[in-house]
Order: sequence, then C-alpha cells, then structure tokens
Amino acid sequence: MSERPPLVVGGAGLAELAARLGLPLGEAGEAELSLEIRDGRLVLVGDPRRYGNPLAVDFVAGRAAHRRHFGGGRGQLIARACGLGKGVTPSVVDATAGLGRDAFVLASLGAEVLMVERVAAIFALLEDGVARALADPETAGIAARMHLARGDATRELDALVAEGGVSPQVVHLDPMFPHRDKSALVKKEMRLFRVLAGDDGDAPRLLEAALDVATHRVVVKRPRQAPPIAGPAPRHVIEGKTSRYDLYVHRALTAA
Repeated sequence: MSERPPLVVGGAGLAELAARLGLPLGEAGEAELSLEIRDGRLVLVGDPRRYGNPLAVDFVAGRAAHRRHFGGGRGQLIARACGLGKGVTPSVVDATAGLGRDAFVLASLGAEVLMVERVAAIFALLEDGVARALADPETAGIAARMHLARGDATRELDALVAEGGVSPQVVHLDPMFPHRDKSALVKKEMRLFRVLAGDDGDAPRLLEAALDVATHRVVVKRPRQAPPIAGPAPRHVIEGKTSRYDLYVHRALTAA
C-alpha cells in the first residue's frame, strides 16, 4: 500500500460537498481513492486493478432493480430477521448502512429506515443515491422511506436516532468482519471499504449501543461460521447459505 492519502474529492462542482463533509479537495491520482461526478452520478474511483470499477450507490437500476422485482418479498432472510410479517412492518435503524443495500430492501417492503453511516465518502454516495432514487417515479416512494444520518453509531447512536425521526423498533447491524487470511482473495469492493473504514474492532460496543437504543430487537448479520459478537448471547439465530442473523429480542413485534 502506498503512502498516499486515502481519499480526495476531485472534479468541478464538489467543493461544497467537500466542505460540508470535511473532506480534502484534490486531483485524481493524488490519493488512493477519489470522489468524482461521472455520468451524472457521484462515484468513488480507485485503481481498477485493485478496486474494480467506479463505485456508486444506485437504487434505480442494476442489482437493486432486480432485487426489487424478484427478491422474494417478506420471505427474504433479512425481512424475516427484522420481523417484517403479515400486518407487521417495524421501523428499522440500519446502524451500519454501507451502500444501503439492506436498507433499500427493507424500505421496498414498506419499512421506514434510518441509515446511519460514519464514513464521510460512503455517506456522500448514499446521499447521491437516495436523491436520484427520489427523482425516479419507480423508486421515489421507496426512497421517501429512507432517511440518512451521518455519525458513529458506536458512540452516538442514541443522539443520531433522536435526530433522525425514525422509531428504533429494530436496529440492524452488519459489522465489517475482520479479514485475517491474507492469502484469500478479498472482494475489490471490500478492499475499498477497508481503506476508508478499516475493520469494526468495536463490534461489542456497537452491539451494546444497539441494545440500549432498540425498543424491540437487534439484528446482527454475521458470516455463517463466525462467532457471535462478544457480549450477551443471541436469543434466536436465522441461518442462510453463507450468512446468518443473530437476534437479540427485547419484546415481540405486533401488528399495528
């Protein structure tokens, strides 16, 4: 890894974004990654050999559109874990929003979702993705249920939820799982995330914060064979082929 800074904001028209999020302005190539506008979208760009294609948040086309049409509805693992059922649509705080894929699935099923993201560059991509989804008639209704908050859920989740205006019936966590096997081929997207965010070494503290804030349950996504986060044992586990959801239940979700 070079000694260049991890990120700059490059290109015309992004000075306001850089100032608002406290990110440095610069030229592409001065840092490992750069935020730029390409084809009307905000994208995160790095060496394609290491990081792949420019990364954007797109809730209108591609993977999100396919999942919107063919994803399996409330039978999906994440929907079951978060308690979406017949007559039950809880509001959800996604405290590790990332690129918003889980939040979009939940919002497409009718849930109000507050997306909390601590990494400024990823937050900027989320903002741009939600804005474009609001402008498209096919996704505007879904995007209207997706709310954003920038901050560190480990340290200020209660304040972020209070400001976000979404009741924390369910708190969803998907902490970055430490990559220990240096010989394994890590997805290029995950490499990019690790440059910006590192691993979530404070996962136990994040779980503690979520348990304090959630009114009904906390849902933690984990690799299928990974140990639970250190702390209280989950009440229930829902397993998929490659991942599982550990459920920490305060009280049952009921129909409105």
